[in-house]
Amino acid sequence: MTYGTLALTLIFVLIPLILSKTLRLDLEKDTVIATVRSIVQLIAVGYILKFVFDSDSYLYIFLMVLLMITAATLNVRKKGKTIPGITWKVAATLIFVEVLTQGILIGFQITPPTAQYVIPISGMVIGNSMVLAILFLNRFTSEIESHEDQIELILSLGGTPKQAIHTRLIQAIKTSMIPTIESQKTMGLVQLPGMMSGQIIAGADPIQAVQFQLLIVFLILTTAAVTSIALGFLSYPTLFNKQYQLLQEGRDK
Repeated sequence: MTYGTLALTLIFVLIPLILSKTLRLDLEKDTVIATVRSIVQLIAVGYILKFVFDSDSYLYIFLMVLLMITAATLNVRKKGKTIPGITWKVAATLIFVEVLTQGILIGFQITPPTAQYVIPISGMVIGNSMVLAILFLNRFTSEIESHEDQIELILSLGGTPKQAIHTRLIQAIKTSMIPTIESQKTMGLVQLPGMMSGQIIAGADPIQAVQFQLLIVFLILTTAAVTSIALGFLSYPTLFNKQYQLLQEGRDK
């Protein structure tokens, strides 16, 4: 694909702009900003990745993964401002997921420890972990707010924070995992995943593309479970003070 051909794809940006203007959705500015940012960021990343792939240095691989985790952490923490210490909790969760998945892939020699494999797979793992973390935090904070009286009742009757929050925590974990599980049920029937489609367009053997896509599917399933559970069990203890009282939106510490 040439830059000229790529420029023609801006038609797909023009369509939502026209619709937004016509229906007065007031999304034109956000659409333009999102488009410009995606162009600049992706082209910049493309040149950076070319440099990293050519050098094949473990230091550059580490720095790229660290950049991904940092950016994802900063994005997720906005959704959990009411949870004390949310930044380090999110960072610890993302690091754990990355170490776990890459440890299995490299340890069992499923993929080689090269930039060509580590960086793209890490990007998919961290990206999905970020989305799952946002879904979990949104639901978890909503569960706490809507069931605050019930939580405080259990505490007043002598229940522990774990007992008081358990049902709400499990519900938030389940809810955040459902989209991942449901999307995988129809994969191949309703949708052809991005990685698989990209490989096929690039001329790869469809069976080989399917094998790599299945690898990513299984990785994302682990990512969904580990992210929600790890972040949940790191977060809930800090919602209570030493007297086993529920903190009010993270202000009382």
